[in-house]
Amino acid sequence: MTTSRIVRWGILGPGRISARLAEGAGHATNATVVAVGSRNRARAAEFASRFGIGRVHESYEALLADPQIDAVYIGTPNSLHHPQTMQALAAGKHVLCEKPYSRHPEQVVEAYDSAAAAGLVLMEAFMWRHTPQVRRFVELLPEIGELVSIRATFSFVIADEGDVRMDPGLNGGSLMDVGCYCVSGSRLVAAEEPAAVFGVQTLAPSGVDRAFSGLLRFPSGVVAEIVAGFTSNHRSLEAIGSRGNLLLGDPWLGEQGGITLGGRQIAVESEDAYRLEVENMSAAILGDAKQLLGRADALGQARTIEALYRSAASGSEVSLGA
Repeated sequence: MTTSRIVRWGILGPGRISARLAEGAGHATNATVVAVGSRNRARAAEFASRFGIGRVHESYEALLADPQIDAVYIGTPNSLHHPQTMQALAAGKHVLCEKPYSRHPEQVVEAYDSAAAAGLVLMEAFMWRHTPQVRRFVELLPEIGELVSIRATFSFVIADEGDVRMDPGLNGGSLMDVGCYCVSGSRLVAAEEPAAVFGVQTLAPSGVDRAFSGLLRFPSGVVAEIVAGFTSNHRSLEAIGSRGNLLLGDPWLGEQGGITLGGRQIAVESEDAYRLEVENMSAAILGDAKQLLGRADALGQARTIEALYRSAASGSEVSLGA
């Protein structure tokens, strides 16, 4: 349990995304990062020095055994998310796990059941959902009338076939890495879970999807088109309605800010999404607020991603059932 109104965090995996989180957490009002753990001590020590973190653990297990840590952020490769989350929960730690938590719905159920039984907070780290521009985007949706369709894209170029995101053993691929944002955005805008999906993938030599396109059909009749990949540079979230359209030009990273409503620019002040994410999770741990993203959202993500992969493999539309 926390010993003050500040949640003490540990970071598993001193990688690129962990660095963004550590930087944001450094400005949080209710959290502090006190330790980092890695199998590479030199890498962890450099990370700790860079962000002023006091303790370095030479293994993930040692960090989870640290009694001075209340919560952990898991920023390791996708294949480690579920097993490390289960280990962290067993060690009595609250968990913020980097997206995507899993492509297997049963793993999401197992993790959230374990967290609930232990009275711990578990959250999937879709930092983009915490930003003021996303809140404003959702507030403006009624302005476009009845929602008709959604378009969500996220892609960037990976030229190195040895990149970890191209490794099938680490659950790599464009749908897992960036397409999950498009799924998250589409589900948020539609405000319901898809009834059926259809997916098409282009495979890299390693066997993971280098590019992935999909259609999500919602019970209301709204259809979302998602485009993800490692072959071009593009990111957007657009809602198309009976009276106009609403566009978020930089939804996932929030570096540009701003919303376009029917051609009219609406300025929104940018804030650090990682700081907001850590503050929300810490507030939930302290009992000061509800966590923004919980079991239902994580399960909706996993069910949709699993169905998209199944559709791409079969060439047929896949129903998600009731």
